[in-house]
Amino acid sequence: EGAHDDGTGCVQSIEIIRVMKALGIKPKRTIRAVMFMNEENGLRGGTEYAVQAKKENKKFIFALESDAGGFVPRGFGISAKPEQMTKIFTWKPLFQPYGAGDFTIGGGGADIGPLRPLGTAMAGLSPDSQRYFDVHHASSEVFEAVSPRELNLGAIAMAGLIYLVSEYGL
Repeated sequence: EGAHDDGTGCVQSIEIIRVMKALGIKPKRTIRAVMFMNEENGLRGGTEYAVQAKKENKKFIFALESDAGGFVPRGFGISAKPEQMTKIFTWKPLFQPYGAGDFTIGGGGADIGPLRPLGTAMAGLSPDSQRYFDVHHASSEVFEAVSPRELNLGAIAMAGLIYLVSEYGL
């Protein structure tokens, strides 16, 4: 089923949009949830998305990927310009009380990587990875085995970062 690679990331991304709509949050910047295809067999989805964005002169200030499983979030790996990194790192204390304040330099993920040459700052959700390879590409990687609590905690951490970027920019 690919529950952790990459199903949980898809669910988390959709959940961010659903919750913001349900709460009546009107973001200052456009927020999209995009599900790419073919990451492990040529990266065609992410590459084509970047090609189309360039053709249409679209500007993306930030892209966030969740592709490391639906486990307890520990923080984010971030790739951005130095001044953007400085701004993002000022938000780290907001995530620390919830165990998701491990902000590291370098990150983003393969699917969103093609957006980097367009000047897009990138981040990847960093969940606790100790159980990832117990299920990765195994027959046990099914949605019934995903912890709803851990899945939701990841979505909450992602929503927090997305909201901050939307409201305050980079």
